[in-house]
Amino acid sequence: MRTDPRIRFETKEESNARREREFMALTPWERLALYLREITRNPPTREERGEAKGNFIIWKRADGVRG
Repeated sequence: MRTDPRIRFETKEESNARREREFMALTPWERLALYLREITRNPPTREERGEAKGNFIIWKRADGVRG
């Protein structure tokens, strides 16, 4: 019986190291695209946002990019 390749049995440290290696193997543009996709799926809470901290903020326009 074969196991599903999407299922992994690893420690948290192993998982974090693997995820970091996979992320760093991407090009800078792929990293940015992945970040923007993930931030859209799971937006930060008000406390996690940077407004109160003075951080740089990227705003996504609802109407997309105009050319």
